[in-house]
Amino acid sequence: MRTKYNRVLLKLSGESLMGEQHYGIDPVRLGEYARQIKEAAESGVQVAIVIGGGNIFRGMQGAAKGFDRVKGDQMGMLATVINSLALSSALTAIGQKARVFTALNMYPIGEYYSKWRAIEAMENGEVAILSGGTGNPFFTTDTGAALRGVEVEADVMLKGTRVDGIYTADPEKDPTATKFSEISYDEVYTRGLKVMDLTATALCKENRLPIVVFDMDTPGNLHKVLEGENIGTLVY
Repeated sequence: MRTKYNRVLLKLSGESLMGEQHYGIDPVRLGEYARQIKEAAESGVQVAIVIGGGNIFRGMQGAAKGFDRVKGDQMGMLATVINSLALSSALTAIGQKARVFTALNMYPIGEYYSKWRAIEAMENGEVAILSGGTGNPFFTTDTGAALRGVEVEADVMLKGTRVDGIYTADPEKDPTATKFSEISYDEVYTRGLKVMDLTATALCKENRLPIVVFDMDTPGNLHKVLEGENIGTLVY
């Protein structure tokens, strides 16, 4: 398979791992994701992954309920580690090598993250799963994904969501919302579109890391994006 990209940073939301459930990890959805990621790796694309933790715990929601914000964010970071271990396990079960890296030193749960070790893993055909966000409170996993994407020199950040791109409004609430095939970072900002938080968007813009927002919940879509099919929205 001819692919458009050599190395990608795939950002998955924690909520998407819930599948049809209201909490936690849906084994069916996890298995579907693992198969799509294995297919990508087998095509020769080097894959790094950052997963959110919203299916287990969100720091900001915890802070709203009275948790200390720093502790809440640290709990959120641990949630991303749980999701990363689950994905690693699902990949290994179907014969795809994967390595979990953690932003905080958590040996032997995962290897302490270093750019060079992550790139080495990808060059050896392993999927590098980068957990723990940035390792710091007050930063989202979107910002963590943008940072890691820039660090590992990815060609693109693929943001897998449950919608098939970026719309003028929330398509689940507004039937008149129209989809963008491509949009600039600045327009995302001026229109106030909730693609990612501003820190993540600014980091991608400053380092010229394009973003493709696409529907990851439809099996086969990751393959289509890697081949260059225009099924999502390109942010440039």
